[in-house]
Amino acid sequence: MSTQSVFERAATVLAGPSAPDTPRAVWDALRTAGALPPLDADPADLVALVGEAGYHGTPAPLAETLLVARPLLAAAGLAAPHGPLAVAAGPLDVVFAHPDTGNRVGPPGAGGTDDAVRVSGVLSRVPWARAADAVVVLTEGPSCGPVLLLLEAGEFLRVEGTNLAGEPRDDLVLIDAAVPAERVRRIPAALAREAQWRSGLARAALIAGAARRCVDLTVARTGSRVQFGRPLSHFQAVKQEEARLIEEAALVDAAVGAAAAALPTPDTCELPAWIAAAQASASVAEITRIAHQLHGAIGFTELSRLHLATTRLWSWRDEDGTEQAWCRRIGRQVVEGDPLWPQVTGG
Repeated sequence: MSTQSVFERAATVLAGPSAPDTPRAVWDALRTAGALPPLDADPADLVALVGEAGYHGTPAPLAETLLVARPLLAAAGLAAPHGPLAVAAGPLDVVFAHPDTGNRVGPPGAGGTDDAVRVSGVLSRVPWARAADAVVVLTEGPSCGPVLLLLEAGEFLRVEGTNLAGEPRDDLVLIDAAVPAERVRRIPAALAREAQWRSGLARAALIAGAARRCVDLTVARTGSRVQFGRPLSHFQAVKQEEARLIEEAALVDAAVGAAAAALPTPDTCELPAWIAAAQASASVAEITRIAHQLHGAIGFTELSRLHLATTRLWSWRDEDGTEQAWCRRIGRQVVEGDPLWPQVTGG
């Protein structure tokens, strides 16, 4: 076995000249290379690996599996399947599969003899659902607050769709699906909130990686493209725009890095994660504008490497929450929480 760390081996797999191009191939390649991160891996390393997946446009749910699904399952006391996982949240019709008919408190069906449930409804635009071994679902339980369900592939119908970048975004249709008690967990409201900020941080880490890709492609383009006898990068106006592009990508990277540093203590990670998600969403417009402006028309062609990066950025910035939604959460946290200055400075 190589002396490389798990994360170095994983980065090598994602960046290789023959990088796998399907979700299952990605997972198989990582497993073969001994590069699948363990459940107890350093969270900051996981964020860095997700950033690499964003940089290379890796076609697999690494962000969803490593930063959202696995931590939620561990917190809920459920074993995580070994393969790729998807995550979904939304209102569903959930009833106890075995109602407690002897229960005299509340309306009929308000309690169950166990936690087995039957579920109906639609979960819209679930990332990578068709590639996942299982789907982690957060919804409201029958008179018992939020619940976490682990759904297997055969328990729902799938209506396939994609985002702007062509990544799978499927609707999952559940028709009286039976979920056994061992795959149902009642969870506290705090864990449901954690699912939200983890999803935002996962998407921000992907955006940080893709933003770095835009910088590298743009710098290479302006350095090699010659106009009026000089490379484009020698023109002052181009230099200024490149500097702005690098600055925006650095802002996203710094915000994601700060949230990653706070991950080992989840109680203090919520605000940094929301800030990272808001900054990432806010920076996408400027990053993609400058990158396309400096590439010219070639950057919009379907097979352009820039096009593959920017369509992902435009898709990811509104998934799991928009910039405005994250900013509202930040505002509520500041108003309802501790004084602002210690939260900003970490003092």
